[in-house]
Amino acid sequence: MAASYTAVIQRDGEWWIGWVEEVPGVNSQGQTREELLDNLRDALEEALEMNRAEARAAAKGSYEEVSLSA
Repeated sequence: MAASYTAVIQRDGEWWIGWVEEVPGVNSQGQTREELLDNLRDALEEALEMNRAEARAAAKGSYEEVSLSA
């Protein structure tokens, strides 16, 4: 099941800027709307990978991963 995230985007002068509502710190910019969305997807993927690695590293001993949906 693929998760869905919400990007808030806007034109700022000659640039497009945006951020992902659900993940603090995931933001980007682009010269076009499409470039911004690509950059946000890349930034989101990197942040989620980093968060997963940190969560797994924090687990001591055996652990299980359980899918959640809201």
